Amino acid sequence: MAQAFAKFHIGMLVKHRLFGFRGVVFDVDPVFDNTEEWYQAIPEDRRPRKDQPFYHLFAETPEKTPYVAYVSEQNLVADDDPEPIHHPAIGEYFQGMKNGHFVVRKQMN
Repeated sequence: MAQAFAKFHIGMLVKHRLFGFRGVVFDVDPVFDNTEEWYQAIPEDRRPRKDQPFYHLFAETPEKTPYVAYVSEQNLVADDDPEPIHHPAIGEYFQGMKNGHFVVRKQMN
């Protein structure tokens, strides 16, 4: 059964519990919403359940290379590392930080 609420929210800093990369949540899928090919490419012994939230992250490798990641909730932990995350898209979605979280940029319509 799917989880009712996501543990992490948009603007929150997170870290992958197995691979150690860090990221900022910029979108949340309540359950898996990617391609079956993507899912099958994950080694079976590490493949997450589909019935949990999945997070879109502006991530960076430990070497500070930016990329976008799609990660299951079971593989994330909150990140309290004070070191900033540098990703070129952060400024497009967020207007800075407040209380340790990124603040979503207001949409202009």
